Amino acid sequence: MRSSAPLVVRTLVGAFLASITLTISNTSWAGSSVSASGDPYSSAIVIEADTNQVLHAENADKPVYPASIVKLMTLRVVLDKIESGELSLDDKVTATAEAARMGGSQVYLAENEVFAVDDLLYALMIQSANDAAMALALHIGGTKAGFVAMMNERAVALGMRQTNFTSPHGLPPSRGGAADVTTARDVAKLARSVVRDPLTLHYSSTLHREFRDGKFDLRSHNELLKSYEGCDGLKTGYYRRAGFSIAATARRNSVRVIAIVMGSRSSHTRDLNAARLLTLGFDRAPELFAAAVGPPLPPSN
Repeated sequence: MRSSAPLVVRTLVGAFLASITLTISNTSWAGSSVSASGDPYSSAIVIEADTNQVLHAENADKPVYPASIVKLMTLRVVLDKIESGELSLDDKVTATAEAARMGGSQVYLAENEVFAVDDLLYALMIQSANDAAMALALHIGGTKAGFVAMMNERAVALGMRQTNFTSPHGLPPSRGGAADVTTARDVAKLARSVVRDPLTLHYSSTLHREFRDGKFDLRSHNELLKSYEGCDGLKTGYYRRAGFSIAATARRNSVRVIAIVMGSRSSHTRDLNAARLLTLGFDRAPELFAAAVGPPLPPSN
């Protein structure tokens, strides 16, 4: 299925958006501070989802590599197409040779293998399958570039001012390519958007699911689903230069908190700090409500 907007327009828009951060992206991949994992993390932010109140922030505007957290924007674009009626969960997606060639975390799609959108979204959000991400991207955008242009258009609409997507999956780029770049604050904006759709939490809260008629087991990479009360998402990310990152969310009573931790040196450190920051968010949120602080705080410079 192809977007109704002309592909050439989307590609040009994507190229323009990419030019805004291309220098940052290329420079960072050569080894600047963007690629350095922090101790315990490079950056973090905690927000209350309903009001968008910032409850805590550390280096929230520092450029970072999102790795597989990119897949939250892939999900956002798919959800947009479902909401507009251009796509349904039952629609069939045929894996192309390009999708089948993807490495890293995957469900080992074979060329011409067919799955429903619903199945591929489970693979995307539970297994963090790069081949599922590419199959969905090509089905919707026609080409990788076409879909990435949609991702960057949506990022602009969400106010993700320091983000540039170059892939639907978040894998490190090939030699000479540009990496996906974002910030903790921008990831929080994306996370807040996707949690508003109940389909997101349906997929992101699932720990385990059979795939390909039980021949493959999808298993979540998000250990907080098992260890943190109320956690029901969202997405982890990792490759060496990016470090270990997570967009985590939990709900207790009527309060939903989102914590973003980017660039940790280990998954254990990432998860410990994400849990700590979620708890900090819950501790601070009632004070904000009681104070009736009014509209959300503007982003800091």
